[in-house]
Amino acid sequence: MRETVMILTADYHTHTPYSHGKNTVLENTTVAKEKGLKEIAITDHGFNHPFFGLRRKQLPNLRRDVEEAKEKTGLNVLMGMESNLISIEGDTDMKDDDLQYFDIYLCGIHELVRYTTWGDMYKIMWQNYWPYQRNKRPKQKIIDNTTRAYVNAIEKHPIDILTHINFRCCCDLVTVAKCCADYGTYIEINTKPEHVAHLHPEDIALMASCGARFVIDSDAHTMDRVGDTEIAEKLIAESGISLDIIDNIDGRRPRFRFEEYKKHNL
Repeated sequence: MRETVMILTADYHTHTPYSHGKNTVLENTTVAKEKGLKEIAITDHGFNHPFFGLRRKQLPNLRRDVEEAKEKTGLNVLMGMESNLISIEGDTDMKDDDLQYFDIYLCGIHELVRYTTWGDMYKIMWQNYWPYQRNKRPKQKIIDNTTRAYVNAIEKHPIDILTHINFRCCCDLVTVAKCCADYGTYIEINTKPEHVAHLHPEDIALMASCGARFVIDSDAHTMDRVGDTEIAEKLIAESGISLDIIDNIDGRRPRFRFEEYKKHNL
C-alpha cells in the first residue's frame, strides 16, 4: 500500500441545523478556514425528508447565513442541498423552480423519504434495505432497478456529486461510473465513519477504470468533522488510483455541471 499525502481544497458535503447537523453555517465555515480549506458547501438534506429535510420557506434564511459566513471568514461558501433520489425514473426533490436558489447540486439515496410512488419506495428503499440488514447482496433485479434510478437521475439533472453511492443500496458500479464520466458528475468518497463500508478500495479502482472522477467529502454533521479525510486517505491508498482524478485536493477545484448549467439556463 502506497502512502497517500493530500491537502483538501474544499469540503462539498456538510450539514447544519437546517437538516440534522449540529453546528451553524458560520461554525462549519470557521472550522473549514482554520483547517486551510478554500471553499465549503452547505448541503442539508432534501425537501422530501419529513423529519429533518430542508424546507423551502427556510431558503432565504439559509442564503443569509451563507452570505454572512462568507463575509466573516473570507471563505467561499456554496449553498447546496443533498437532494433525495425519489423514483426509478430518476426524479429528485430538487425541482426546476428550486434550482435558482442553489450553487451546487448533490444527490443520494436515503431511507424514510417521500418517494414519487409507493412502487418507487419499494423498489429503491425496501428491496435494498432487507438484504443490507442481512448483510447479503440483493438480487440482480434489485441491483438493476437501483442502477436505472442513478443513471436516469444523472441523465435528467445537472447533478454535481453522487453522495455515498451504494450505502444501504447496491448498483452496478461500472454502469453508474461510466454514466458519471459521460455527464461530468463526480462520485463522492465519503469519510463519515458510518458509511465506511459502502465503498471498498477495489470498487474505487473499478470506477476509476471507467473514467469516473472523484471528490472527497466529510458528510460532516458536526463542525469537528469538516474537512476530515482520514478514511478517504486509507481507501485511496489501498485502491491504487492516481490522486490526479480527485478534483478537490492539492489546490484543484472541480468543474461542476450545475455551475455551467446555471450560466446557460437560469
